[in-house]
Amino acid sequence: MRELQRRLAALGFAVPPAESGRFGPTTEAAVRAFQEQRALRVDGVCGNETWNALVESEFRLGGRMLFVRRPMLRGDDVAELQHRLNGLGFDAGKEDGIFGPDTAAALTEFQRNAGVATDGIFGPDTAAALERMIGRRAGTPAEGSVASVREREELRRGEYRLDRCKIFVAVVAPLEAVGAHVHGALVGLGAHVEIDATGADDSSLANAANRFGADLFLGIRPGSEPGPRCSYFSSARFRSEAGFRVATAVGAELGAVLDTEVAVCGLAHAVLRETRMAAVVCEPVAAGDDGPGGALTASADEVAAAIERGVRRGLEEPADAE
Repeated sequence: MRELQRRLAALGFAVPPAESGRFGPTTEAAVRAFQEQRALRVDGVCGNETWNALVESEFRLGGRMLFVRRPMLRGDDVAELQHRLNGLGFDAGKEDGIFGPDTAAALTEFQRNAGVATDGIFGPDTAAALERMIGRRAGTPAEGSVASVREREELRRGEYRLDRCKIFVAVVAPLEAVGAHVHGALVGLGAHVEIDATGADDSSLANAANRFGADLFLGIRPGSEPGPRCSYFSSARFRSEAGFRVATAVGAELGAVLDTEVAVCGLAHAVLRETRMAAVVCEPVAAGDDGPGGALTASADEVAAAIERGVRRGLEEPADAE
């Protein structure tokens, strides 16, 4: 408990001495504030996801060497490296704080351009070269993340057409009927779809979608908060443009069917963060509101049709992501 409080205090979420070693109301409030800041599930509970985020938050770029390994290195230092590489035009992909193959490829390309050893390792020489290049770019207009620009261009060019897409659908009980309808509709539109209804944990689902080589991850599950919600990956300085587009379109279609507003949220939950493709989690109803007399008044096929229309609109409509 004291270690949790120490880490929270180091990030500016102070806990009074009276609660030292005890999980009292101020500690819970600090956990909630940290979860909200990091776009995690805000429940005041320091579970694995929250604890891991606390540990990762202490890493600063340059404090350790970064390279590809198993399990992958994670931390705020990785996210900062990704942000800097993307800002310089080297596509590191999602700024998710996970040192994976996209980050390694971008780092190697940077090293090649900077004239340092192309070993894919972020060490002192590469750190110095990165600082020099950023220094030379100081004062020039910022162009934003090249990864975001790439996703917007792919959307504009129609590279996410359903008949070219591989979509991984993960459905959680009791919404299996909705998932089955969505699967059938997407297959009917020419998409290559794999569906998982095992109820596996988020990291396992992300790994399965990555192995499948999906272009889009679509989760369908009951939510942990009141009201329907569609979420996509977003961090402090990055959002998935394709994820945002699909989540927004699905939210609009679902809202029309459910006759209520659907919240569209940028979050950093494990399944959104750990998937290497665009990812959307659709929560048409809160857990416990899906039974007889619950909030899900539309039929499974109506909800599924709304989700399918939203996916199709989000991926295929010839409009720039906002």
